[in-house]
Amino acid sequence: MALGRPLGVLLRALLEEGLHVLVALGVTDIRVVGLRSLERVVLDADQVVDDVIGRAVLSRHQVSCVDCDRFLPKSTALGKPVQFGYKAQVVDNEDGVVLDHNLEQGNPPDAPQLAPAVERIIKRTGRKPRTATTDRGYGKKSVEDALHDLGVRHVVIPRKGKLGKARQAEEHRPAFRNTVKWRTGSEGRISSLKRGYGWDRTRLDGTDGARIWTGQGVFAHNLVKIGALAS
Repeated sequence: MALGRPLGVLLRALLEEGLHVLVALGVTDIRVVGLRSLERVVLDADQVVDDVIGRAVLSRHQVSCVDCDRFLPKSTALGKPVQFGYKAQVVDNEDGVVLDHNLEQGNPPDAPQLAPAVERIIKRTGRKPRTATTDRGYGKKSVEDALHDLGVRHVVIPRKGKLGKARQAEEHRPAFRNTVKWRTGSEGRISSLKRGYGWDRTRLDGTDGARIWTGQGVFAHNLVKIGALAS
């Protein structure tokens, strides 16, 4: 934990003082909404301190009282059973320019977000992408059908689940595999946004604040990328 035992003990003492104040105010028979909120905050903090100094295990997630839009999704990363934040999607082109991005609360599924993103790109640019590719998390026939309906000629997305012989043959075609390899290389876009453009952590509270923060990061990234392409 980030908090050591000495700090946890100090917080425990402060919380006990707070609880004494609540008892002195007669919080056991709450009549004021403000006192009810105060008691809830103190009790939640008390449970967190228990966890910090190793005296109890949290039975539920404690989410920031400052920014309650954030969430605690399950993570596949080794040693990180949960992660705290938002979920974002980035769509870029072969030049590395980000054409569309969005940020959502909770942990929405990937697949339904792709077609709306491509539709937004078509509306902005007036052009239909020839090829669309992404990772297996979007690998559903319904996603491919939606992209074809938007005018995308080639949809290169590895399918989820067990594949039939025809699908296996399709995914082993050189053109399919080369496009997938290109997409794998473009994963560095997200790393670049996190390292150099503030996507590692939003400094603005709330979902709207996080969207503003990530938007300015994409804007700065694109200015640098387009400037390099133009030089």
